[in-house]
Amino acid sequence: MEQSFTVNSEAELPATAEKIIQQLGTQVVLLAGPMGAGKTTLIKAFCKILGVAEPVSSPTFSVVNEYLSPQHGTIYHFDWYRLENQEEALDLGLDSYLDSGALCFMEWPEKISNLLPQAFDLVRIELDQTARVISHKIVAHE
Repeated sequence: MEQSFTVNSEAELPATAEKIIQQLGTQVVLLAGPMGAGKTTLIKAFCKILGVAEPVSSPTFSVVNEYLSPQHGTIYHFDWYRLENQEEALDLGLDSYLDSGALCFMEWPEKISNLLPQAFDLVRIELDQTARVISHKIVAHE
């Protein structure tokens, strides 16, 4: 089942993030959307809800950031935008991250499409003229 939320301002984002967090079905959360859509901003809202106290920022150059949540343990935040090829993700230890059981938020997942697990949560952000439409669904391939 896919849920869709219209967010008219950044002030509305925490409530939407809370609803999505409550509905997560996997540990791997993919965030798709165009440049500037607000993927990192949404991950910041997710992390705040999950109790992360440290600053959350885009790992554009480091590829992965690690945060600590008192309630959920380690959280990984990936930004695959600068990846040249999927082998780079494997070289960074993607399999270990996915096998860790930790919550993994991933921006630009299309860059590693052949390496994704069988099941994941997909959060898509689309830009409307005056708002953002955020959809969420659990994807499970057989």
